[in-house]
Formats: sequence, C-alpha cells, structure tokens
Amino acid sequence: MKPQREKHFFKLKPQHITWLKVAIHAVSLFFLTVLILQTFNGGFSADPVKDIEHFTGKAALNTLFITMLISPLAMYLKQGALVKTRRVLGLYSFFWALLHLSVYVSLDLGFDWGLVGEEITQRPYLTIGAISWLILLLLTLTSTQKLQRILGAHWQKLHNWVYLALLLSPIHYLWSVKSGITEPVIYIAIASLLLLSRRDKFKRGLANIRANRDQKTTTSN
Repeated sequence: MKPQREKHFFKLKPQHITWLKVAIHAVSLFFLTVLILQTFNGGFSADPVKDIEHFTGKAALNTLFITMLISPLAMYLKQGALVKTRRVLGLYSFFWALLHLSVYVSLDLGFDWGLVGEEITQRPYLTIGAISWLILLLLTLTSTQKLQRILGAHWQKLHNWVYLALLLSPIHYLWSVKSGITEPVIYIAIASLLLLSRRDKFKRGLANIRANRDQKTTTSN
C-alpha cells in the first residue's frame, strides 16, 4: 500500500502579511487623498461639512467592520497569521473616527466645547457615537504589545468592548440620518452577522461569568 500523501495547503508567510499591511496603508491613503481632493476642489454638495462628516464616519465604520471580519475569516481559511493585520486596520478605524469627530467639533460647532458637551448629552445618537469613539480611543491606546503584556488577561477583557462599539456605531449612523435609512439598516445587519459569528465566544464568556458568580456565592456561604 502506498503511503498517503500529505495535503499541503497554502499558508500566509510573514512577507505576505507585510504586503497585506502595505495594501491596507495604500487603500487608506487613497481614500484620504480622495477626501482631500474633494474638499478643496468642491467635489461635495452645497453642504460640504455634512458630506465630509458622512465620508469620514462611513470610512471609520467600514474599517471597523473589516477589522472585525479578520478573526472569523482567519479561522475559516485556517490562516492564523491573518490576525496580524487587525491592529493596523483598528488604528485606521480610529483615525477615521478621529477625523469624523474633529470635523464635527471644528467645522460644525466651531470648537465651542460647552456646546459639544451639551449636544452629546442631549442628543442620543451623539451619546452613543461618543461612547463608540471613546471605546475605539481606549483600544487604540492599549493596542501595543507592551501594554498587552502589562495588562495580561485584563487586556482581552478590555478589548472585548469593541463588540459594543460594533453594535452602537451603525445605530449612531441610523439615528443621525433624516432620510434614506436603507444603508444604515444594512450596516446594522452586517454588524449583527459579525456578532453572530462570535456566538460561541459569548456563550463561553457567559458560562465563565456564571461559574465565577457561583464560586463567589459558595465562598461567601
């Protein structure tokens, strides 16, 4: 009997990951160039500020979705190295979110910080948008390997807050539009699918929470 030949599957190598990161930078810088050219060449409508806010907000949302797609895609394709692209994608998601907020604060509200606080606290869609932004800020600040080592197990718990940002961001988009809700609803559906793909992880998390709660109850008794 002839020995069965082992199946050799293509595996991503470090150089492939490097080129993927180069592609991510190139695509992101391309869209940033498009934004700059449209801004200074009158490529937007009669309300360019709203158009720029819309452009940067959608860019942040799209990049966040791609970031969250990496893990299930890596698992499905059995390409664990693919997760090494998540950090650069996450940083670009925050970059676009930072531009989005900066345009709103500077061009829409004229750096009136009192008005900024008032708007965020009185408008629900801005409240959840601010929560999502703060989550992305926190995750960006703690995205380095050094902080990952320092935080240990707490790092993963902290970065699980991205799921809340994933859910709130498209809701922020839906509540911010006055008409044409089809696109925001599609974003909410995609976010729901991305969360659904992690249902086993959520189940394990809930099981651990229950186990810890039961253990504390037993100890206290």
